[in-house]
Amino acid sequence: MNLNNNIAAKPKINNVLYISVLLTLLFVALGAAFPNNLDLVAGSALNFLTTNFGWLYLSAVFFVLLFIIGIAFSPYGKIKLGKDDEEPEFSTPAWFAMLFTTGMGIGLVFWSIAEPMYHYMNPPFGEAETAEAAEIAMRYTFFHWGLHPWAVFALVGMALAYFQFRKGMPALISSIFQPILGDRIHGPIGQAIDILAVFATVFGLGTSLGLGTMQINTGLNHLYGIPDNNVVNILIIVVITTVFTLAAVMGIEKGIKFIANNTVRLALLIMIFLFLFGPTLQIINLLTNTIGDYLQNLIYMSLWTDPIIEGGWISGWTVFYWAWWIAWGPFVGQFIARISRGRTIREFIIGALIAPTVFSFIWLAIFGGAALNLDIIQGVGIGAAVTDNVASALFVTLGNFPISSIMSFLAIILIAAFFITSADSGTFVVAMLTSGGSQEPTRKLKAAWGILLGGVAAVLLVAGGLGALQTASIASAFPFMLVMLVMCYSLLKGFSQDKV
Repeated sequence: MNLNNNIAAKPKINNVLYISVLLTLLFVALGAAFPNNLDLVAGSALNFLTTNFGWLYLSAVFFVLLFIIGIAFSPYGKIKLGKDDEEPEFSTPAWFAMLFTTGMGIGLVFWSIAEPMYHYMNPPFGEAETAEAAEIAMRYTFFHWGLHPWAVFALVGMALAYFQFRKGMPALISSIFQPILGDRIHGPIGQAIDILAVFATVFGLGTSLGLGTMQINTGLNHLYGIPDNNVVNILIIVVITTVFTLAAVMGIEKGIKFIANNTVRLALLIMIFLFLFGPTLQIINLLTNTIGDYLQNLIYMSLWTDPIIEGGWISGWTVFYWAWWIAWGPFVGQFIARISRGRTIREFIIGALIAPTVFSFIWLAIFGGAALNLDIIQGVGIGAAVTDNVASALFVTLGNFPISSIMSFLAIILIAAFFITSADSGTFVVAMLTSGGSQEPTRKLKAAWGILLGGVAAVLLVAGGLGALQTASIASAFPFMLVMLVMCYSLLKGFSQDKV
């Protein structure tokens, strides 16, 4: 135990901060100066990784899912994420509510209609625009937002919580590897692990912020005729980043909490509105049917690489999602670790897997079901609109409901609010990773990372839009995926030293 205390007390050399900032600044500068070259290089990297290592992304994430389920039901499941006599910091209802909010975000708003409609128009197999295509579309949408991403988040969150709260170590990814690296976590190897975590988080968040910007621009174009182009995209990023940065510098924590709480209320309002004014019975049937379809095909979907077609549907969708979730691992993992102190590993894994997954399924069934009904039954043409502009899906769908202009305006506010809260939470985690695991990084550091995140999102959008965003996630997540697999071994070694 003294060894752990000594490790926790040892200061972290700030090479992590300097190298992370330098690499991010270099990327932003080169991307702004040579956007076409960045797009070309990124495309080559994407093609190389998806063609040669798509199978590894799929296998790694499926392994992580099996690993954490195994840990939950093993004797290690009784270990507390904290001292043996600690009680949970938050009540179970409050804890579940926070897990629900973590499942929400720009990505879920962006893809909840766009993805099922896109798969309906372009299914991975079978004939497009049929009843079968609609079922496949919903099944794969549930797959991409279901247990697998939360397994990634749960692994990183469990590891961070275990070494922080039970072993008294800094809130750093490198701390997880103490059982196999010892004091070397304070040297170049540990610093490299933390830099990889920062790199993955920055580009994972940059992808989400880019998606949010595209959707806000499309919404403004849909409602007010504002041009949908890169100039407006960059202006949106500047405005939203300025709002967040001012909040961080001025210390308006209460303001951010106010925005976060009301963002969830607004999301629920829009969801309930679509449920009540949409095809309610069909949505309930779709939810029930798709959950059964999802569970029945879980193993097949987890390992299907589409071996006949290289660089095909799986590369563009499942591999992209798995990489995106891996990139988000340090960010979301740190958040759920912080709210889970005092719970057993079994409680943590079951809660972190089930609660957000169920909420995501309900959200996707309501939004995707409403859009599919409009397209298939009413012939509105939502699929054609998505094919033309994937970011338009939400607004085209809302345009067919009562008080559509009000609901579309509220949807823009919702996306902007998610943008702000994601940037605030994400930069807090990145600042923590680059300040030696400090639970209270300085406002200047948070503001600096907020500006850099906005720069990354802007550069990616200018360099290649949605394709560049996908490439950034897949490329930045690759090294962290390898780190995550070693993390499983280090956790087992740490657990074996505990009395269970």
